[in-house]
Amino acid sequence: MLRYTLMRLGIFAGCLVVVWGAVYSGIFPRGFGNSNGLWVLLLALILSAPISWVVLRKERDRASVQIVTRVDRMKANLDASRGQEDGADDAARAQGGAAASN
Repeated sequence: MLRYTLMRLGIFAGCLVVVWGAVYSGIFPRGFGNSNGLWVLLLALILSAPISWVVLRKERDRASVQIVTRVDRMKANLDASRGQEDGADDAARAQGGAAASN
């Protein structure tokens, strides 16, 4: 997941540099007043989102498989722990019931 995040930030940074250059060279219009920095960030974000969606598809799928594997493993561990607790509880109840009947 860290790799995907870093790749996504890299695409955003590349788009930010390209948009900044395009705005200051006059290809894209400048923002009004002091909003030029926000304008550049917004354009970079809008451009980087579809690029990331297409370019990082395989990496996103790989990350989701890793997450699903971890969740499944955690569920199995919880079920195993729950089974051990139930077994210990049943054994304690059985010993308590046997002691009460004596």
